[in-house]
Amino acid sequence: MGTSLTLTFLGGAQTVTGSKYLLTHRGNRRILVDAGMFQGQKKLREMNWQPFPTNPSSIHTIVLTHAHMDHVGYLPVLVAQGFSGQILATAGTIRLAGIVLRDAAHLQEMEARDARKGGYSKHANPRPLYTIADVERVLPLFREVNVHTDVDLGDGLVMRMWRAGHILGATSIRFRDTTTGNAVVFSGDLGRLEHPVLVDREVPQGAPTVLIESTYGDREHPEPEIPHQEFADLVNRVIGRGGNVLIPAFAVDRTEVLLLTLQEMIEAGRIPADIPIWVNSPMGLAALDVYRDPAMAAEIDPRFKGREFINLPTLREARSMEASMALNCPDRPSIIISSSGMATGGRVVHHLAHMLGDERNGVVFTGFQAPGTRGRALVDGATELKMYGRYVPVRAEILQDREFSVHADASDLIDWLRGMSPTPTVVHCVHGEPDSARALAQRIREELGITAVVPSLGEVVRL
Repeated sequence: MGTSLTLTFLGGAQTVTGSKYLLTHRGNRRILVDAGMFQGQKKLREMNWQPFPTNPSSIHTIVLTHAHMDHVGYLPVLVAQGFSGQILATAGTIRLAGIVLRDAAHLQEMEARDARKGGYSKHANPRPLYTIADVERVLPLFREVNVHTDVDLGDGLVMRMWRAGHILGATSIRFRDTTTGNAVVFSGDLGRLEHPVLVDREVPQGAPTVLIESTYGDREHPEPEIPHQEFADLVNRVIGRGGNVLIPAFAVDRTEVLLLTLQEMIEAGRIPADIPIWVNSPMGLAALDVYRDPAMAAEIDPRFKGREFINLPTLREARSMEASMALNCPDRPSIIISSSGMATGGRVVHHLAHMLGDERNGVVFTGFQAPGTRGRALVDGATELKMYGRYVPVRAEILQDREFSVHADASDLIDWLRGMSPTPTVVHCVHGEPDSARALAQRIREELGITAVVPSLGEVVRL
């Protein structure tokens, strides 16, 4: 088999953010799989400002697995620096990526402006990584791709996508050189065996080389007898003492799953039915509109066919900034869902600044909290938190509900690999912290008998 493909790990290597993988075909055709922004620790965020390792104008095509920021958030930088090729993705990913990127640019512009005004940045003139104008130059480059369909990328390189069951539009991708037969599969972010809202994930055709995410490569998701019992108990405690429940939630997919969970709790009589439930996230509301769009029905679980999967009489939407600010002191105990999910920015930050100091309140985190984020600090027991240049005491009750994750756990990942035919020869464990990636690699070696490695940032391998 000829070696016509090389792979360079430009992100998502021994870290759970900044996914970027450069596939070079026959030495000259460059395909970038995902264009994620680095998030979390300062040393990672600073990498977004460093020169890109290869000239963006030399990249022919960018292919996206899904629309989360750590997979699409760097696109405006690449376009500003000269990328002008096509960006291939599913319809769902294109719709959601537009929402995510516009929101990210808006937040960056706003945070730079506030830092200048407040004087709490060490930079004399804080500036955003990119602006809304930069985002608008990205959107015309998107090209829609259907799952289960071969796409010719030129020079005999063909691509095909399968559903990954992570968020709406998410896929795993297989690239194949039709001349040599060489192939590689990128898992993207994989969902669990069953997603609460979406159709089930799929296992793509196998390849000699597979890149698999390892976010939860060293752990199993809890499977309690009564789902989300700690969450329901906290809601009842907080409402009983006259407080508010703040839920920092990822705007794309997590908000939908969270609303469905609250709906099921209310229907089962586990929490009061009259609690106002606010979605205070422009991006979250826009994403919810996409999930509800009949054009996306093929991706929604068949059990919701012919009916709305969200039916909450007390659901409220805070679309304006005035409505958002009013929720810092609601007129009655409420549940407030706001992004971002790790409390790194957005409207949830001003809610935290107002609510953390009140012991009547509760804060529930519903997913992975990356090192260096406010969310990670709170779930690790921080007694104070710095926001807007000032420290705020933490007196509110904090809970992390790990049952919400729609990332595959270690056994899910092994099952996905086990179902692949033909069996891979080498598996690269990516998109995970070092311990998580190494633990998954060890399980792959022991349980599947496949060579498994944890690549380093900047590493180049021949496929």
